[in-house]
Amino acid sequence: MRIHIATDHAGLELSHRLQEHLRGRGFEVVDHGPNSYDPLDDYPAFCIHAGQAVVQDIGWGTPALGIVLGGSGNGEQIAANKVRGVRAALVWNHATAVLAREHNDANVIAIGARQHSFEEVVSFINAFITTPFPADERHARRIGQIDRFERGSRRRRLTLETTS
Repeated sequence: MRIHIATDHAGLELSHRLQEHLRGRGFEVVDHGPNSYDPLDDYPAFCIHAGQAVVQDIGWGTPALGIVLGGSGNGEQIAANKVRGVRAALVWNHATAVLAREHNDANVIAIGARQHSFEEVVSFINAFITTPFPADERHARRIGQIDRFERGSRRRRLTLETTS
């Protein structure tokens, strides 16, 4: 599996440690930046590029996931989610990592580098990577609603499907 990773200055050291950890586990890791520490860097481009690469790989049939890191992970999640086809989930514990995959088929994980220890982050990422999407009907239906809205005009009101 290919793992795309991006960060800002707040997550740079963590990103380097994670890349080493993931390569040691046999993953192909693609670093989308930044290359060096700059306290004034702008994370959106890094995270958007990582998201685009995840979507492109998946479109080509290459198994891929993404990791975006920042001080809180919030802005990085927002940036990654602007890429059509990305489902980025902010993760702060083991349960949210698992549920991001099981319920949302998330393909990008966002984590606050200043919020967790390296060991915690590794456990979140390991849970995220190893949890499959079971494609339960209710979760697939909800993801389909989001996908249809994303592909259509965002100005149109989403017609909600309901089950009785």
